[in-house]
Amino acid sequence: MTYIIKVANLSKRYASGFQALRHVDLDIREGEIFALLGPNGAGKTTLISTICGIVRPSQGTVTVGGHDITADYRAARGMIGLVPQELTTDSFESVWATVTFSRGLFGKPPDPGLITQILKDLSLFDKKDAKIMTLSGGMKRRVMIAKALSHEPRVLFLDEPTAGVDVELRRDMWQLVGRLRARGATIILTTHYIEEAEEMADRVGVISKGEIILVEDKAVLMAKLGKTQLTIDLQNRIDAVPESLAPFQLRLAEGGGALVYTYDTQAQGTGITVLLQALADAGLRLKDLHTRQSSLEEIFVNLVSDR
Repeated sequence: MTYIIKVANLSKRYASGFQALRHVDLDIREGEIFALLGPNGAGKTTLISTICGIVRPSQGTVTVGGHDITADYRAARGMIGLVPQELTTDSFESVWATVTFSRGLFGKPPDPGLITQILKDLSLFDKKDAKIMTLSGGMKRRVMIAKALSHEPRVLFLDEPTAGVDVELRRDMWQLVGRLRARGATIILTTHYIEEAEEMADRVGVISKGEIILVEDKAVLMAKLGKTQLTIDLQNRIDAVPESLAPFQLRLAEGGGALVYTYDTQAQGTGITVLLQALADAGLRLKDLHTRQSSLEEIFVNLVSDR
């Protein structure tokens, strides 16, 4: 198995003393789509920026295609395309000029045919002569992607690429990602939208407080994310879960006034019907039932607690 990115013992401590990354080890397979998930402030952007050579690590090594991102910066950076969260483009330039200029920054010769194809793929070609300042936010995001693709990178980083964008752009972007992946590109994306990870990713990594706490194949992680909680409000408080209900692994909540049952929505059966009968057999009278899907934040907290 070929790894195009290898991160070993990577740490980053800023001058303020804040530790953004802690001993991160991560290998990205060539040709895969890797989703990096985590709550705000977890270190996703710092990790990406360090791999891309924008942030200098305090400790550890990063190689891209065998090139050290510090010792052989130009070769390593030339293999990477980055679409950051922020919209950073020259407002007074045209779309065509700014994308063409980005290609030139990496020492690539002019290729109008390639630029034309990229703009068409992103539904930007009819805006090629428009100044960036006249474009909508969604169109500016498309320009950022076009710039990142202009030098034909082997690795593409997408940092929260669909945050706050319209449905059409999100659809176009994932279609483009699929085409790039089919051509052999490696895609690393950060996202808060779990459906994007489920739809696109081969593997998923979870980062929290600067540490990679989990790297799993998508199917395994999606099974963990498919948990739903059923809260059963009781008419009368109880001191402990009756022993007859032990097979359901219920958790006592709200000072004994409720029971919480966690089940897998993807399983063949939820077991709720059997549970309700068991509650009745145990003499427990119900006041109310309500379900709640665990949020990403809760899942990350649970993963950290487990570790």
